[in-house]
Amino acid sequence: MSVRGRLAPGADSPLRLGAFRRLWLGGLVNDLGDWTLLVALPVFVFELTGSALVTSTVFVVELVAGLIAGQLAGVFVDRHDRRRILIVSGVVQAAALAPLLLVDSPDRIWLVYVVAAIESCFARLCGPAKAALVPSLVPVHRLAAANGLSAVSDNLARLVGSPLGGLAIELVGLRGVVVVDAATYLISSLLIAGIRAPAADPEPADRSAPDDPGDPDGLVAAWLDGIRTIRSDRRLVALLGIAALGQLAQGIFVVLFVVFVLDRLGGTGGDVGLIRGVQAIGGVAGGLAVPWLQRRTDARGMIGWGYLAFGAIALITWNLPVLTTAIAVYAVLFVAAGIPGVATSTALLTSLQQITPASHLGRVFATLEAASSILAAIGVVAAGALADRLGVVTILDVQGLIYVTCGVLGLILLRAFSSRPGRTVAEVSAA
Repeated sequence: MSVRGRLAPGADSPLRLGAFRRLWLGGLVNDLGDWTLLVALPVFVFELTGSALVTSTVFVVELVAGLIAGQLAGVFVDRHDRRRILIVSGVVQAAALAPLLLVDSPDRIWLVYVVAAIESCFARLCGPAKAALVPSLVPVHRLAAANGLSAVSDNLARLVGSPLGGLAIELVGLRGVVVVDAATYLISSLLIAGIRAPAADPEPADRSAPDDPGDPDGLVAAWLDGIRTIRSDRRLVALLGIAALGQLAQGIFVVLFVVFVLDRLGGTGGDVGLIRGVQAIGGVAGGLAVPWLQRRTDARGMIGWGYLAFGAIALITWNLPVLTTAIAVYAVLFVAAGIPGVATSTALLTSLQQITPASHLGRVFATLEAASSILAAIGVVAAGALADRLGVVTILDVQGLIYVTCGVLGLILLRAFSSRPGRTVAEVSAA
């Protein structure tokens, strides 16, 4: 296998392919609704209860439910039609929002927990299903470009959905937000239902264990088979390890970024939203730049140098207040960080899609999500526990150095998987 092999670009955008275009549009619509609810729901809970603790427990419920469901979801994705999973999940998620319409007092806050758990479980099902479906809809030489466009969609949804959620909860309340989010799920399902035939037939679904989803032994056996598949391939171990380690740094960022802006920069809550939001602009630019980048480097270079660039920008950002606290400067830095961030994630995703047998894609991506969530949670806890003792900037510098470490590991470990020049990842894997 050659992680180093060039990801050959296609002459045309993957959006010219009707099946991928429907999946892309469905994802964009779905994510717009999700970001709207993601911002609006915590605001609603805090205004209803006045408790930061209760508000934070919503996120805890989502994390725990997602971790429990994630691995079994990977097995389910590998056994069943991934397109159908996305369609049915959209309908179920739309219906599952209905209990939020009944939440009008703190006594009914438990309904928020129920909905949050259900939505998190299905999100963990849809993530691997979508990632596993893409390789069957586009030719291998367009795979990186397709993943780059998916990153564009994600960042557009974040850029528009985040402020929309804050505005919507004030103008139409939670009920209006729920109606809008439910509509986005249904529209997404309709778009994906229009996907007819994949560009290439995927490998047969995994049959290493009994087909009955109600058979616990069969589910466990299939899950263990996925773990063995990962452990037996050092390429997958390296890629998953690097990607998960990056999420440790992300967990540190989530906790301390707000403190950095408010304390070190003397900013406001609006400045926090502005700086965090404009990173999506860089993300869109990075996604659009993927075809250009893949003509000039390979997956190893995009992963290694992308992490190094991201880490360098982070270290500059955290230590720049000694020179300036101008919010505009930090907004520019965050836009710049979005470009290597998306290039790196796209190269990781593409490499995993090309290396992993199609029969195991769901389990591999579910494992990635689980490992990422666990390390992100460790980052959150560690940052909160150590920041007061060691200082916010010190911990944030560790965060930047973790990204630098990811870059060094990418350049070193992925080199070991290189073969003769000119062969793509898929070609070497097929060989």
